[in-house]
Amino acid sequence: MSGKGFFIRRYEQLGWRYKEIELKPSIRINTMNARAEEVLSRLESQGVRLERIPFAENGFWVEKSRFSLGATAEYLLGLYSIQEAAAQIPATVFSELADKTVLDACAAPGGKTVQLADFMRGSGAIVALDAVSRRLPALVNHLERCHVVNTVVYHFDARDVLRLNIMFDRVLLDVPCSGNFVTDRAWFERRTLKDVERNAEVQRQILAEAVKVTKPDGEIVYSTCSLEPEENEVNMDWATKELNLRIEEINCHGENGLTNVFGRELDSSVAKCRRIWPEKTQGFFVCKLKKAGRP
Repeated sequence: MSGKGFFIRRYEQLGWRYKEIELKPSIRINTMNARAEEVLSRLESQGVRLERIPFAENGFWVEKSRFSLGATAEYLLGLYSIQEAAAQIPATVFSELADKTVLDACAAPGGKTVQLADFMRGSGAIVALDAVSRRLPALVNHLERCHVVNTVVYHFDARDVLRLNIMFDRVLLDVPCSGNFVTDRAWFERRTLKDVERNAEVQRQILAEAVKVTKPDGEIVYSTCSLEPEENEVNMDWATKELNLRIEEINCHGENGLTNVFGRELDSSVAKCRRIWPEKTQGFFVCKLKKAGRP
């Protein structure tokens, strides 16, 4: 079960008609390092034309630039990050982050880690993990370039997080996933349904361990850039039934999560999640989960 036709038929069954998508590059201004107006003025004076992303505070699509925005003085000074528009959403759906102990469980290359630090303004602490050693230099360089001072990085599989012996107020699980065709033109040739099911199993393992290190009444934000419901809504349905987690309302870009997946009825609360079909962004999925407090 694979191939472009197979996946396109699945998407149509889920209510979305396939179309080719051309992504615009996008940036997010790091307001802990500079005022947004200052950065915009500096870039526009160099001929860069930007369009505000309506659902991402301090996020902008790059409409026109004569040069790479990864090679400017402003970028090297950490005044902005290059971050896909939909990927700017997960960190924004947490409630208060200041002074919290935060886990970024699958952190490289660090865009969301820097965004969390931006919201925290150097307060509290972030523990950033990644299981793939070759991804760590990009993560560390991103944090250093953006002057992040409240984060420690570990080469660590999130499924072993209990070994850290730390309890967290907030947990970001931007979990490894199957990705989608928008960012990988060979995606349809590479992916099979077995890949999706295997990734979904790993995601459940990560989520189950993350719950153990989340404080009572703590928040977990789960996100993927996959379009496949097995990695998204089906996993959230499982989380509500097996992990004593409650899905919270979130106010962000996207459609309601699916509650009927190929004829399978899911918990009605899964509708509170947000599914983002490819349009001006890549596909994405975001859900906020609350851990039950002490009785």
